Amino acid sequence: MSDFPRLSLRVHGGLTPQQCMAQAQAAEAAGFHGIWFAENPFNRGILPAAAACAVATSRLLISPGVFNPYNRHPTLIAMEIGALDELAQGRVRLGIGSGIGTAVERMGFAYDRPLTTLREAVTIVRALLRGEEVSHDGSVFQINKAKLDYRPRADIPIFMAGRGDRSLRACGELADGLIVSNMCTVAFAGGAVQKLRAAARAAGRTKLLDVVQYVPCFPPADRDEAHRLARQAVADMLPSYWRLAQRLPAAKQALLAGSGIGEADFSAAVARLTAGKSAEAALDERFVAAFTLAGNAHDCRRQAAAYAQAGVTELALTFTGPDTAAEMRSLKEALTT
Repeated sequence: MSDFPRLSLRVHGGLTPQQCMAQAQAAEAAGFHGIWFAENPFNRGILPAAAACAVATSRLLISPGVFNPYNRHPTLIAMEIGALDELAQGRVRLGIGSGIGTAVERMGFAYDRPLTTLREAVTIVRALLRGEEVSHDGSVFQINKAKLDYRPRADIPIFMAGRGDRSLRACGELADGLIVSNMCTVAFAGGAVQKLRAAARAAGRTKLLDVVQYVPCFPPADRDEAHRLARQAVADMLPSYWRLAQRLPAAKQALLAGSGIGEADFSAAVARLTAGKSAEAALDERFVAAFTLAGNAHDCRRQAAAYAQAGVTELALTFTGPDTAAEMRSLKEALTT
């Protein structure tokens, strides 16, 4: 096992394609492994940015993460990911997830069987990428003799996003890797890795699956400033993730496991943020330690090593500081010296 996970960049629909492209070029120059494009309903679609980054780089892996099979039918996912892989000359990985339930429902889709939908979508996409003619009469999707009119790369890796036990089992059975979202502790990721590996073994799969964890990153510079920025990043995400935790036990466990933060402390922190308190006033250092990669070189090395020990093979890092290129270089140097 490596001392540290591979480093990748995470961008999202809140950035323009031009901003994504600039960060991708900086990540490639810094020696990063890949770039993940987070797509959520009603923000920018990520395909223009992914295509621009594919053309603007030559080595970086290009990874949508994630498409959901509600606003993108599995046949469309296969059509688009195969063409993107051609543009990137074989550098594409695909991430598929069930999406944000409330947003999916706002688009007019029923969100009552997300895991069944995800399982069927992965099965259909894989078969289409292999060049097969697909007829599928499932609980969610019905397809009659669908076949791509071109030959994409058959072995494009497919990653699944998931937190719950059933999702992790499905990922171990079907996918090439797991995506763990923001606001999941190292301890939770470690537990997810063990469940993923057990499911893969039970399915007769011997190859270890990759595990990608999304994490906000504020690397070596001024430690106090890094922690100030990290608290703000957590403050921006925490209220929505805590609301999700009230509905989904796995989402709550992702926040609590090994964080040293109790439910009452989470509730109080969210209440302070909702009342208009600053991140500095609402959140203590435990939130920075649990949900970000932040601090000086020693801090970042220690935190990255903890992810590796948990079984995470790749960190997909969001950089929001004033000089993202310098931050990427700084982190890479911290983990290689």
